[in-house]
Amino acid sequence: MQNYQHYINGEWSDASDGAVLTSINPATEEAWAQVPVATEDDVNRAVAAAKKALFEGPWGSMTATQRGKLMRRLADLIVDKADHLGDIETTDSGKLLKETRMQTGYVSDYYRYFAGMADKIEGATLPIDKPDMHVFTTREPIGVVAAVVPWNAQMFLTATKLGPALAAGNTVVLKASEIAPAPMFEFAKIVEQAGFPPGVINVITGYGEPCGRALTGHPDVARVAFTGGPETASRVIENTARNYAHVSLELGGKSPIVVFDDADLEGAVNGIIAGNFGASGQSCVAGSRVFIQQGIYDDIVARLVDRAKQIRIGDPLAEDTQMGPLATKAQVERILSAVSKSQQQGAKLHHGGKQPDAFSKGYYFEPTILGCPHQDIETVQNEMFGPVLSALKFKDEDEGIAMANNTRFGLGAGVFTENLARAHRVSSKIRAGILWINTYRAVSPIAPFGGFGHSGYGREAGAEAILDYTRTKTVWINTSKEPMANPFVMR
Repeated sequence: MQNYQHYINGEWSDASDGAVLTSINPATEEAWAQVPVATEDDVNRAVAAAKKALFEGPWGSMTATQRGKLMRRLADLIVDKADHLGDIETTDSGKLLKETRMQTGYVSDYYRYFAGMADKIEGATLPIDKPDMHVFTTREPIGVVAAVVPWNAQMFLTATKLGPALAAGNTVVLKASEIAPAPMFEFAKIVEQAGFPPGVINVITGYGEPCGRALTGHPDVARVAFTGGPETASRVIENTARNYAHVSLELGGKSPIVVFDDADLEGAVNGIIAGNFGASGQSCVAGSRVFIQQGIYDDIVARLVDRAKQIRIGDPLAEDTQMGPLATKAQVERILSAVSKSQQQGAKLHHGGKQPDAFSKGYYFEPTILGCPHQDIETVQNEMFGPVLSALKFKDEDEGIAMANNTRFGLGAGVFTENLARAHRVSSKIRAGILWINTYRAVSPIAPFGGFGHSGYGREAGAEAILDYTRTKTVWINTSKEPMANPFVMR
């Protein structure tokens, strides 16, 4: 049994009341690690450490260039430890080892990108409308940042928050999910090795109550960066009504993939497979609503079924496995219920819909394809967070766009067409924060990431993200030789 501790103020500690939670390996259903469960006292200690590091410690007096060098050091160490971090994440979450290793190595680019941005944060001199006044602005750290990260892509989603927060000079309390939190504590060891001053980065985990509530509503937290579900996000917004913290929300999705009859069909099928069965469908940008123009519908569905049958399900640590288990038993049960309800509502099960017979243990689920006659079906309306795609027909471009937009979410969308004019028309009309044309699930530290509607607000990654972790200060300097005028003499 692996035992972890919170990382607060550069020190390792148990929960203040000694409480722990047991982490389950989803491939074997065996307990493999114990982690502390943060109390409100633990949250207070972490926030106090971050506040002290910002205002009293060496971090606040470092130059931006010095901060950037530390972040590059962190990036280098992440690359060195990518295999180990990948092993831990796979054991804890069930994601494929080849994916976790690759993704962990790639997130180092996010830290390097924002390290390079650290000394590019600039203010401005204002051409003010009053004589004898020199007025300029500076951008200063916003303060203590609460970064709340889910389990499904935690190294990536940590980097998109921690990178710009550190580059802008803030300190951070990182709350790992209570599901599969072990990689975040391994990451904390790398933070310590990189040489960040105590309190700059703190790592805790715990449940929404009290940990999440106490952290996001803490009076000394100035910024909350949250990735998770819409219901939890509503509570985060309520919590920040007490501390007026700036908030960014990267929430769920029900992303459409629209395939036109002029598309490269092989490329479209690959995009649909990647968008639904990559990471066992446990992705906020999963393209789980697949709209196919009616003339090619049967062909595309037949190709998808053929490909789904060939997917190798198995041990996520094995190099030849193509799809591992889901993270929790509750996910399996929820998806089973949703698929059953969808069939009762008229959906046709083309493939999957159950746990594979080959495994007596593990939270495995077959890649599932449902043909849906309309959109008022459970798997079409709600985020599955599993390997379930719902395929629907559309007649023409206008109907395809209307069906794609018929959702409360708006995170990602994919369009497959060889017609360049159509690609531009459709991408401008689909309401989503990320549009992929003839590809899917591509990300970069250079490209902003975020959604519309119930998929949240604010953007992560990209050059402008760093500004969201600063606040503007305006400085007025009277340059006149004369004393300030009598305020009661109006001129």
